Amino acid sequence: MVEQQGSAAASAGHGDADQAELARLREEVQQLRVELRLNEPFLTRYGHWLGSAVTGHLGSSLGSGQLVTTILAQRLPVTFELILYAFVISLVIAIPVATLAARRPGGVFDSITTFITMIGLSIAPYILALLLILLFSVDLGLFPALGWTPLSGGLGENLRSLTLPALSLGFPIGCFYTRLLRADVVEQLGEDYVVTAVSKGLPSWRVLVRHAVPNSMFGLITVVALNVGTLLGGTVIVEQIFGLPGVGQELFQAIQTRDFPVLEGIVAVFAVVVVVIGLLADLLYAVLDPRIRYDNPGQ
Repeated sequence: MVEQQGSAAASAGHGDADQAELARLREEVQQLRVELRLNEPFLTRYGHWLGSAVTGHLGSSLGSGQLVTTILAQRLPVTFELILYAFVISLVIAIPVATLAARRPGGVFDSITTFITMIGLSIAPYILALLLILLFSVDLGLFPALGWTPLSGGLGENLRSLTLPALSLGFPIGCFYTRLLRADVVEQLGEDYVVTAVSKGLPSWRVLVRHAVPNSMFGLITVVALNVGTLLGGTVIVEQIFGLPGVGQELFQAIQTRDFPVLEGIVAVFAVVVVVIGLLADLLYAVLDPRIRYDNPGQ
């Protein structure tokens, strides 16, 4: 009888403790809802967030408590360097290869590049990343498979740590740029001004490089600007595969942990970058072609 009374008292004590813990958790949840303004209407919350974002305050991480701006300042340099490196690789592939292929359409070099670029367009960046790791890291040992070396550790080591991730992003896009630029150059070579220049005795290479290729860049610039979003999206998987401490990896972790302030901050920064690159592409048109000017129509 005494043992039964003791068990009942112990159970009642545990029950009271559980109720107290549950009440504490409910209080913390309610406090967090107030801090995140989840009790307010959607438009009110969005207006508050937008006003804070304009002033540079994007909130704090729900997990670590760090300011989102601090997280972005730490990780954006890695992602921007990766994207810039991938962009350079894609253009280094596209411009010379497309120029040579367009010089003799249907030739041997054109057929080979068509075959290779079709493969490049068909393979996903994460599959290419794994293949590059197997070949250049595991078999040949030329590049590291994981990690990132900052610029303070030396430019050579920095580029060495980013080569395989940048190649994973840049090669498929470079193949796309090659097909696009090759088609535009072939079209330009059939224009009257090219035929006239060649008939006057100008070397074909000079006409190709000085006239046909520059006049074919407008389509490439447009596509490059549109592909900035593709590159930013590709960093999410590539940075995860290569263990790069960039925004893509942070975005992946934020999705897993449902860290909404970090998600909102990263998406906002990505949107601003895409808009700015599009504006720069429009301005670059006027630089490449002096006939394009955004003058006042009334002047």
